[in-house]
Amino acid sequence: MAISAQDVKKLREQTGVGMMDCKKALVEADGNFEEAVEILRKKGQKVAAKRADREASEGAIVTATTDDGGAGVIAEVNSETDFVARNDEFVGFAQSIADALLAARPADVEAAKADVQVNGQALGDALTQMTGKIGEKIELKRFEIVDAADGGTVVDYIHPGAKLGVLVEMTGDGDLEDAGRDVAMQAAAMNPIAATRADVPQDVQDKELEIGREQARAEGKPDQILDKIAEGKLNRYFKDNVLVEQPFVKDSSQTVQQMLKAQGADLKRFVRFALGG
Repeated sequence: MAISAQDVKKLREQTGVGMMDCKKALVEADGNFEEAVEILRKKGQKVAAKRADREASEGAIVTATTDDGGAGVIAEVNSETDFVARNDEFVGFAQSIADALLAARPADVEAAKADVQVNGQALGDALTQMTGKIGEKIELKRFEIVDAADGGTVVDYIHPGAKLGVLVEMTGDGDLEDAGRDVAMQAAAMNPIAATRADVPQDVQDKELEIGREQARAEGKPDQILDKIAEGKLNRYFKDNVLVEQPFVKDSSQTVQQMLKAQGADLKRFVRFALGG
């Protein structure tokens, strides 16, 4: 039977698949619209199965926050190539995943694939469909949701290129959006291991102390001052690796903590995602 251009257009609008593939599906289905949709879905599943073992190490980091700034999400959505990662359709799809994750708040990736709705279907099915449409493995690798304490604000930042992103939870009575963006950019640039000293795991601190002692011992320092030297080296480690103690990248004459105090803001925590991390 003859397939009208209007039917092809309608199928493309519903599925997002290319015009030629839509026409072929309608021809195969003898013009039955629902059967054509199913044919395209199966085609996507076949492509996804073929690509299942492929490595998807490119992609984008995406974020979303609620209108009131009370919560935010950061996610890593992967593709096989950077070419696809820069495609507007992939970027829009990745952003729709972030928006849906923030709205649904699933427990983990597997729950997200089953329960989160993207473009009117389960996320797992949407990923399969996009894989079939683009011809590359597309997957949600990880995500994290941050809820701000009462009166707090979650601020997001995506570094140009979308390979790196940060969420920060801020409190205080100052301009939390402005201060939060500065802190997020700091975290993106300097890759700290923790927001404050209290957030540095004890085993990491113990390891740094032991390294400090061994270095001092190797330099011939007296045993009675090894602990003091190690404490000094640990403090230096904190200044290099704890976000609020780092020199502020916009003004190295002050620390991040000093900048925050001047702006009436306080950092509670941050989440930093780098592609492939």
